[in-house]
Amino acid sequence: MSDAPPRERRTGGTGAAILELLLLPNLGLNLFFVLGFLLLATQGRPLLVPSLLIVLAFVAARNAGHAFNQWADRRLDAANARTRNRPLVEGRLSGRTVLLLVAANIVLFFVAAALLRPVLVLLAVPALALVIGYSYTKRLTPWTTVILGAVESLVPAGVYLAVTGTLPVAAWLGIAALVFFGTAFEIVHSLQDVEVDRAQGLHSLPVTLGPARAVTLQAGCLAGAIVFLAGVGSVVLGPSLPYVVGLAGIGLVALLEVRGLSSRSWSLLRAFRSHYLMGGLFFAATLLAYVFPLGR
Repeated sequence: MSDAPPRERRTGGTGAAILELLLLPNLGLNLFFVLGFLLLATQGRPLLVPSLLIVLAFVAARNAGHAFNQWADRRLDAANARTRNRPLVEGRLSGRTVLLLVAANIVLFFVAAALLRPVLVLLAVPALALVIGYSYTKRLTPWTTVILGAVESLVPAGVYLAVTGTLPVAAWLGIAALVFFGTAFEIVHSLQDVEVDRAQGLHSLPVTLGPARAVTLQAGCLAGAIVFLAGVGSVVLGPSLPYVVGLAGIGLVALLEVRGLSSRSWSLLRAFRSHYLMGGLFFAATLLAYVFPLGR
């Protein structure tokens, strides 16, 4: 579980550097959950305009968080072989440009929230504080790994508040599920930098527990996520064969990932991809539960 080798310096214009900064290929990790919970919150009948605003709010908040995190970590990234080729570190983007990008996405986030429900503007403030503030927590506590899980849990909370204006039982079960899922993903992410983080005095659960125990904890987090997602399905869908099959698929992928990480036969990149697959399975299972209401 050593650091990934440094990449060659990339070339391209400002637009390409911004796309690289925002890590857009990672967008699908939570977008699947946004779409899945949107189906659940609307009982499978999402309206076009609110749905587009919800996706816009999610993408804007996510972009603001990613961009600010790279700005906050620019000096730390320069000392890490895995991240020293990032656009801000290499000077392909200026700090001012990145902060303007953060500000622009914050504005988009608040506009989308206001158009959905004016009251969401007030609730967006603490949500944004969590999205932005987590960047500094790894300097202070190993619980930063769980805090990022809390950031992920804003997805079901935001979707239900936007659609219904309330947080029903299903929303709370979804929040719990994504705290666990987000923590599991962040454990994998932190495994890349254990030695570097120790050298820089940074904190994470893999640094505190060691890689082996962290993988064991990750297994528990994935199991917890599946249990709470099952609870969401039970409350909203009732007995649904497609949803159950989808959760079984998530469980299989999770089991293979944990075994692969424990035996070190899986690369961390492969583990990352398995989380995208689990999110995709959740969305597919939710969609099929409404398209083919078998067992309901």
